[in-house]
Amino acid sequence: MSPLTPRPIHVERDHIAALRTLLNASTFALLTSLGAQIAIPLPPDGVPMTLQTLAVLCAALCLGPRVGTLSMLLYLVVGVIGGAVFAQGSKGLAVLLGQTGGYVIGFVFCQPVVGAIARRRDGSVRGWLAILCAVLAGNAVVFAIGVPWLALANGYSLPRALEGGFYPFIPGLILKSAAAVMIGRLAAPLAMRRPW
Repeated sequence: MSPLTPRPIHVERDHIAALRTLLNASTFALLTSLGAQIAIPLPPDGVPMTLQTLAVLCAALCLGPRVGTLSMLLYLVVGVIGGAVFAQGSKGLAVLLGQTGGYVIGFVFCQPVVGAIARRRDGSVRGWLAILCAVLAGNAVVFAIGVPWLALANGYSLPRALEGGFYPFIPGLILKSAAAVMIGRLAAPLAMRRPW
């Protein structure tokens, strides 16, 4: 192809789609990092309650399983290589190996679960009940990985880890889940239209 030959339209569309995917993933990775800075350490173990999970759930609802997973992987990688994006400005591999690492790993693994429940095969967004179930399932994945990880990191029994890594978070979980359902139900269909 000579330099003067116009590039095929489908190639340009592919580049635009790739750029849009990266922009969307980066946006929700940034929102997750901002949510991590609003952190309240809860007794007895100091595991912080943050707004991260709200951003994580909205990523899954608005971006779908693949781009949502990319978004959370991007967030995780930035934190591991030294970006202060984890809770309370923490960073590095030590965070993933520490008591809260399982929750961060759960952010990645909840994406396909939420997406599979909230979206139809054609990618369109289901109704209120499906979004509610998706949000609850997403939270379940995060805590199903986070709590045993907390137990392992601290040498706790599972019941003791639930005392520090799940029960104190129930009130916040309810509020953030309600917010995620509302935001997801309104924003996800708009995101599907891709007006940008």
